[in-house]
Amino acid sequence: MTTEPGRPGRTKYVLFDVDGTLIDAVSNQRRVWGIWAERYGLDADEVYQVALRTRPMETFAQVASGQDPRECLTTLHELEDEDVRSGVYAAFDGASELLHGLPPGSWALVTSNYEHRVRGRFLRTGLPAPGVIVDAAAVEEGKPSPVPYLQAAARLGAEPGDCLVVEDAPSGVRSGLRAGMTVWGVNAAIAVEGVHRHFVSLREAVPHILAFASGSHGNAAA
Repeated sequence: MTTEPGRPGRTKYVLFDVDGTLIDAVSNQRRVWGIWAERYGLDADEVYQVALRTRPMETFAQVASGQDPRECLTTLHELEDEDVRSGVYAAFDGASELLHGLPPGSWALVTSNYEHRVRGRFLRTGLPAPGVIVDAAAVEEGKPSPVPYLQAAARLGAEPGDCLVVEDAPSGVRSGLRAGMTVWGVNAAIAVEGVHRHFVSLREAVPHILAFASGSHGNAAA
């Protein structure tokens, strides 16, 4: 049992990661990196395995050290934008019910992607977009720094202790914990280290997230 920092009797806020948490973009990411690898004559599987663990500029340094990293990034961004326009996206089960069930102004998205792509994916999947999206361009320090989640809370007018972070990845979990927020993990068979609660799927977490937002959750995590 881990004690959560949430405080009862106050307005609650929910901050979501996007890819892997609300939207299943694994096949899209693999496809984009596969096409990128082909452009540079590289093995698609090897490149994708590196890309899973590192940020794009770090990936380029490892797999294409002889190439101009800015050119590599431009190519990747073009492929990602095209994928948003033409790719097939799917929201995780429960995502639509969850986001429609939260009070307006009580939730935000915190993503390492870019806002225009996130909004495009939300349009493609029919998910409602919030007023606050903190993307890669909004912060100088990305996850696992606490900065992205702290900025989202500030833009919502929320105190960190009144925020629930919903994440699927270790870097995002660390970001939320460092921000002093309650952090729940979803869409993973094994709990990410540090989470206050763990759910195998987003669908399983939906009623608990809605209860947190309504202020009716308990302070102890299972």
